[in-house]
Amino acid sequence: MTETSVCLADPHLRYAAQSPPDGPREVAVLGSTGSIGTQAVDVVLRNPERFRVTALSAGGGNVELLAEQAHRLRVRAVGVARAERAGALREALRARYGAGEALPEILAGPDAATELAARPCHTVLNGITGSIGLAPTLAALEAGHVLALANKESLIVGGPLVTGLAKPGQIVPVDSEHSALFQALLGGTRAEVSRLVVTASGGPFRGKKRAELTHVTPADALAHPTWAMGPVITINSATLVNKGLEVIEAHLLYGIPFDRIEVVVHPQSYIHSMVEFTDGSTLAQVSPPDMRMPIALGLGWPERVPGVAAPVDWTRAHTWEFLPLDTDAFPSVPLACRVGSLGGTAPAVFNAANEECVDAFLAGRLPFTGIVDTVAQVVEELGSAPSGTSLTLPDVLEAETRARARARELAGTAGRTTTEATTA
Repeated sequence: MTETSVCLADPHLRYAAQSPPDGPREVAVLGSTGSIGTQAVDVVLRNPERFRVTALSAGGGNVELLAEQAHRLRVRAVGVARAERAGALREALRARYGAGEALPEILAGPDAATELAARPCHTVLNGITGSIGLAPTLAALEAGHVLALANKESLIVGGPLVTGLAKPGQIVPVDSEHSALFQALLGGTRAEVSRLVVTASGGPFRGKKRAELTHVTPADALAHPTWAMGPVITINSATLVNKGLEVIEAHLLYGIPFDRIEVVVHPQSYIHSMVEFTDGSTLAQVSPPDMRMPIALGLGWPERVPGVAAPVDWTRAHTWEFLPLDTDAFPSVPLACRVGSLGGTAPAVFNAANEECVDAFLAGRLPFTGIVDTVAQVVEELGSAPSGTSLTLPDVLEAETRARARARELAGTAGRTTTEATTA
């Protein structure tokens, strides 16, 4: 994958559908009961004159919260990915809605979010976790909606599929790092960009050497010092796989080659990313660590939403650090760059293998350092083809299936080896 003229998220462009509509902007929120989704609902409820949620989707693990959101937002449709949870969702909705009130339409099954993403609205916020967000991303783009993208995996594993569908300016990034780059890029033309600098908090093991990470427990890895997130994203932040995924995403969003994208550790998480320009100047986006800011920008672009979160308190003293990334302790970033350069199904293999390895680690079947080591082995075995713009959705799904199976196999072997070593 080489430098391309494609720039999916160009802040200088205005997608036709971004022009302010008459009345509140209609939004569909996918993954509404997760971290991104619940904060998006909060932004909408605080700004009813700007946004109106028409549809919600979630996995189905918390139908009570989904029903509460649907009732408060008065949505037209609700989707749940686990078909067996449709009955529980209906009962939860009945408990929330008053007698005689019509319930929203209920969609159930793995295609529910995809169908909702294609229905009429202005903006689709994809806050689903994992590569299952790819089909809804493609559906939203094909329908011509603005895509507020928090589901980085769909862009990473779908690569050419997404770039082939997205119109200039149609995607607005919601990840805090990519929202920061998006805003900083307003300071110059694309030709004036020298480097993208993606910041990382460093996670709970910042400063530790690889040997010190051997006996890390799931509880240790889930204790993120800055952000409150779901378990998969939190473990990805601990291994810095999340940062590797963000580098691939930055390459795809902004068309900057990998050798001009750098990761720097910034423990305080106030500077969310930076853009260095050819004249030597660097522009940074700065704000307290609060995801409501990038969410609101994704929903409201090209306008900002006033008062969405507190700004930096400049009356207090601040000390901000920047540290180089230790790629020996955290090899996930250089691995991700290699995967991104390979292109084709390699990113799908990388992401799927990582999801399986995270599950294995949380279940005690794989040591912490074994997560990235196992992912690297799966990529080495399966991450070579097909490549180019001929990539299809079946290619991606097949690659993911093979990667998951191989990762489970390797994780099981590693888990047995670790147990034997511990009990010997």
